[in-house]
Amino acid sequence: MSKISNNIDKLRAELPDRVRLVAVSKNHPAESIREAYQAGQRIFGENRVQELLAKQPLLPNDIEWHLIGHLQGNKVKAIVPYVSMIHSIDSVRLLLEVSREAIKISKTIDCLLQVHIAREETKFGFDPDEVRSLLADGSLRELPGISFRGLMGMATFTDDPVQVASEFDLIHRLFIEIKEAGFAGLPLFNELSIGMSGDYHLAVKHGSTLVRIGTAIFGSR
Repeated sequence: MSKISNNIDKLRAELPDRVRLVAVSKNHPAESIREAYQAGQRIFGENRVQELLAKQPLLPNDIEWHLIGHLQGNKVKAIVPYVSMIHSIDSVRLLLEVSREAIKISKTIDCLLQVHIAREETKFGFDPDEVRSLLADGSLRELPGISFRGLMGMATFTDDPVQVASEFDLIHRLFIEIKEAGFAGLPLFNELSIGMSGDYHLAVKHGSTLVRIGTAIFGSR
């Protein structure tokens, strides 16, 4: 059994049933993705559109591709035919562009709204009040070609677990607030994408349903 397979088995044993593993294959070759696939992994996350498009034709068709990095509007048309979920919806303009391109090919894209929870200004995303307003707006909530599935966030890059936990707690409370508000037309709003290789244990404690793991599966690159 390969190291990649061992890592996937270890993660699966640690994660609760409610948490799905997104194997982040950024900067790793198709051969490594195939090893993970042979170990039973089916969800793979890529940060860059070009990299996803290069790998997709080389790999099995039943892979579920997730776009987890910042997405520029001019790349939406290229990615929509191949991606199952976009974690990084960080503006209304991007949301509308995804809707337009999805309609053209009669597809519905699962989307997560990226919330800015880190203290770093370089991170993208809506602030919590913007998320509340956006999901309360009936015209946006019912966009064709879009299925609002939940929220995504990235904690501050720090060794301070208290700070990371507080940021995960913030987005988890927002997620619960939105679910309990019972917004009409959002029956599938049930995903919280938080947690990476260095902080997924904390993320799981704070309600994560999707953990985005790269280094702990594929190693550094």
